[in-house]
Amino acid sequence: MRELIVVRHGESTANAAFARAEAEGLVDAGIGGRDADVPLSEVGRAQSAGLGRWLAALPDEEFPEVAVVSPYRRAGQTLRIAFGEVRAVGRAVPEAVVDDRLRDRVTGELELLTRAAIDARYPAEAARRATAGEFEYRPPGGESMMDVADRLREFHADAAERFAGRRVLVVAHDAVVLMLRHVIEGLPIRELQSVVPVRNASVTRWVSDAGGLKLAGYNGSVQR
Repeated sequence: MRELIVVRHGESTANAAFARAEAEGLVDAGIGGRDADVPLSEVGRAQSAGLGRWLAALPDEEFPEVAVVSPYRRAGQTLRIAFGEVRAVGRAVPEAVVDDRLRDRVTGELELLTRAAIDARYPAEAARRATAGEFEYRPPGGESMMDVADRLREFHADAAERFAGRRVLVVAHDAVVLMLRHVIEGLPIRELQSVVPVRNASVTRWVSDAGGLKLAGYNGSVQR
């Protein structure tokens, strides 16, 4: 690929609810249903529009030629809103391709539970998580972060062949951004553990360099 641009989706209702629960010391964030169905919050929709204005202002030689998106609702909404802003200024956008390998980390039986709720309801799992470490821990019915890396390694290899020489935009999740750094750059887990958390609607970019991809920017803000 000539360039890989990876965006974390805008703030979701779950992101907002979890932050509120942590700030107020609540066990339950009040979010139910499936993680895959969680929508953007109003803040997230505004962030997605800002992303779109940033894309719309890119010169032709920097505009993405390919768009690939997670199947999760919040990621799809982010891309649709952003591309709506691009279309509003009369620019064409590529048709989005949905790729299940870009889904968020699957947390199985612990889906949409706060850390406080896990500690209270599943103390054995909380202890196992603490022992294994965040990147190696696999919840019941879910994935470890290293499992996420395995599917992203396959995605990256496929994309490098399928989209060779093209600029590719990906809209996905914080777990995807982090583990792509491990897959593409070989960033060790001990370094990933100290990396600044991936912000909503932030942009991380890799550019072609000596036959591979080199990090050109991590977790950048594009709000306009």
